[in-house]
Amino acid sequence: MTTTTRRAVVTGASSGIGAATVRLFRERGWEVVGVARRADRLEALAAETGCDWVVADLTKQADVDALAERVAEIGDIHVLVNNAGGAFGLDSVEDGDVDDWARMYDINVLGTKRVISALLPALRRGIPEGGSASIVGVTSIAGHVAYAGGGGYNAAKFAERALFEVLRLELNGEPLRVIEVAPGMVHTEEFSLVRFGGDQAKADAVYSEVPDPLYADDIAETIVHAVELPPFVNLDLITVKPVAQAAPYKVSKGALRVRQADED
Repeated sequence: MTTTTRRAVVTGASSGIGAATVRLFRERGWEVVGVARRADRLEALAAETGCDWVVADLTKQADVDALAERVAEIGDIHVLVNNAGGAFGLDSVEDGDVDDWARMYDINVLGTKRVISALLPALRRGIPEGGSASIVGVTSIAGHVAYAGGGGYNAAKFAERALFEVLRLELNGEPLRVIEVAPGMVHTEEFSLVRFGGDQAKADAVYSEVPDPLYADDIAETIVHAVELPPFVNLDLITVKPVAQAAPYKVSKGALRVRQADED
């Protein structure tokens, strides 16, 4: 980009991938607005990185409207990272809690839609001459490959993926890039803990004996790399998994090793 000020908005910035992305953008010289529900986490992140921050629950339209007003006060933006989301439960379709499904759809899909609708004007205003602006969606491989027990999360992430694919079609002809980052297994402090209702043992078991799962910094690096490419380059879809993970339902446990010919 040719502008001296580069500004990004990152949702879900209070922990995990969102917080790591804020940190890396700041290290690379970007101005950043971190968005999340927890003021104490955002305040600590701001003290650490110097980012701006806005407390907002993206399932509430009034909060998103206030976010758009605050962003307009801070200045035009060049990147929107839609990272806020989450999974609740790992039950079958038959036994799954409909309220959990509704919560997942609201934050992963409707929350993303609300923020995009609210901040597209600021993105358009921020496009420099000869440049582009970027909308990044952090989805999941769960939005591309279904797995048993993933019904509600699969449904929400498949829908979020469709949202970004449609958005790319609708914005065609404008200098706006739509980039989907679909992580596989990422070991963060809260994702699995939230999914299992605070059961730390179950959360820890997800990553037990998995050699080198991804961490939040790995996804942050992917996001920042994608938006710092030349403005005419669009990485439509980036799927990022640890080497140990072949699919959501197939993860190697124990050290990786070269298979010998006599083992085939």
